[in-house]
Amino acid sequence: QEQLIESGGGWVQPGGSLRLSCAASGRTFSRYTIGWFREIPGKEREFVACLRWSGARHTYYADFARGRFTISRDNDKNTVYLQMNSLKPEDTAVYYCAAVDLALITTTMRDPERYDYWGQGTQVSVSS
Repeated sequence: QEQLIESGGGWVQPGGSLRLSCAASGRTFSRYTIGWFREIPGKEREFVACLRWSGARHTYYADFARGRFTISRDNDKNTVYLQMNSLKPEDTAVYYCAAVDLALITTTMRDPERYDYWGQGTQVSVSS
């Protein structure tokens, strides 16, 4: 049973940075997709970024995240990070990490229904 535990959320002023962590336990996938999603009250869960491994590592970003956010993985710690820079008030949300033991294709990796494992979420608040 895969478990994902997020940490690193908090409050930051506009323009600031936060790094979210997603620690995975249970097993190591030979092929996987690990993603970050966010949820704003009253809105659907939204794709932020994902990291896909199928012999080579590839990263993908939502348009709003590209250039500001970076997803990465520390294999030794079995942890995935989301470095968020130049944060804006509209980035305020609960952020979730998710995983699936498949190398999702680009047409499905943004669909939260494709992921089997989810963390509990961590709140990110951006305001002055």
